[in-house]
Amino acid sequence: MAYIEGAPTAGCFLCVGEDAGADEARLLLARARRTLVMLNRFPYNSGHLLVAPLRHTGALEGLAEEEAAELIVTLQRATDRLQQALHPDGFNIGLNLGKAAGAGLEEHLHFHIVPRWNGDTNFMPVLGEAKVVPEYLVATYRKLRPFFDRL
Repeated sequence: MAYIEGAPTAGCFLCVGEDAGADEARLLLARARRTLVMLNRFPYNSGHLLVAPLRHTGALEGLAEEEAAELIVTLQRATDRLQQALHPDGFNIGLNLGKAAGAGLEEHLHFHIVPRWNGDTNFMPVLGEAKVVPEYLVATYRKLRPFFDRL
């Protein structure tokens, strides 16, 4: 709740720098050469990940071929790690480019990987416009972190 109730932080939350000591606080699971994987602080489901280039850019067409290729490989590996750790029945994987498409952060593109389980939609999101996530983010982080030691 402190994150929600507190003052907004300056800068881009996906621009993580090199300080590995703050990874858990940032929910950063892994850094690769050109990409990162982190838990979404406002998840649609347990294990909801964000995969982004390390370079701050909102333009998919502006990615170098090496960045684009590594993004896809990182998506593959992150999906595999989620499967190993959480055993979901499926995944929603997507990219929202621009405010009209639903991007909450237009300036730094990122993919969403949302693990899904059969029957995981209940009355809360349908009637109450709320989503119940059955696990604390730090607990999910600690469960997933060992699977991301080698991305």
